[in-house]
Amino acid sequence: MLREVWLNIKIKKVNTHERVIVKALLDSGATGMFMDRKMVAKHRFRLQKLKRPVTIRNIDRTNNSIGAITYQVEINMYYKSHVERIRVDIYNLGRTEVILGMLWLQAYTPEINWKTREIKITRCLLLCRRSNRKKKNRRTRRGKRVVTLEEERIVR
Repeated sequence: MLREVWLNIKIKKVNTHERVIVKALLDSGATGMFMDRKMVAKHRFRLQKLKRPVTIRNIDRTNNSIGAITYQVEINMYYKSHVERIRVDIYNLGRTEVILGMLWLQAYTPEINWKTREIKITRCLLLCRRSNRKKKNRRTRRGKRVVTLEEERIVR
């Protein structure tokens, strides 16, 4: 029996708008949001160097032997009708392309049907809900409102 939950998401580069479809693992054991280093290199995402490296700790609280996180990437992420702009840390994830950890899970509290593995985002951030109301009122409007977790913190 599978114990993992995956999302098929589309990510778009902020600078070139190039799209890539990937599988993202929902992982409550991860604190942040991560993208695999090899995938970033393959698709030539624009890296942003962190001011200070972030040390990664293993489950037993020892430092990870691979080293610290030194770069991140800003992307637009699409899942069904949900759209957001996020910054993901770059790390060696092996076969996993993207991990959405506790920061993302706490922000959206997705509904997960554990039998069918269907995932719904029904508790979107405040700014997502505002955007969706505007869309309903203006049916001719094109494009999607992109919300960042940082914007949501400012609103609250």
